[in-house]
Amino acid sequence: MTGFSRDRDADTRQCVYCGKLIRRSLRQCPYCREAQSDVHSPAAAPPRVVSGGQFRSGLLLMLMSAVIHYFTAGYSTMALPVQINSAIATYLVPLLFLSGLALTLYNVYLRIKA
Repeated sequence: MTGFSRDRDADTRQCVYCGKLIRRSLRQCPYCREAQSDVHSPAAAPPRVVSGGQFRSGLLLMLMSAVIHYFTAGYSTMALPVQINSAIATYLVPLLFLSGLALTLYNVYLRIKA
């Protein structure tokens, strides 16, 4: 036996600076000569609540519903090329606004709770 394991990944790691594979026992990369740090990741980190993207999505939904309402309700002097059904302006645009508001408020609640 030569003393090397058959699993190549068990004996090597990637250099932090140049990205080439080096042996785990080396403290300095033979290619770029940079010192390697021993950084160990935690075994199991608790899950974090990330609510920034959902908060922005809620605000975007509210803005989009306001723009749709502006054009469908006739406040704009620009004529739309297609006829918009009144059910869209009456039911779906407020529903879109309320869903964006609910999403935003839920993420504010999660941020306060965390």
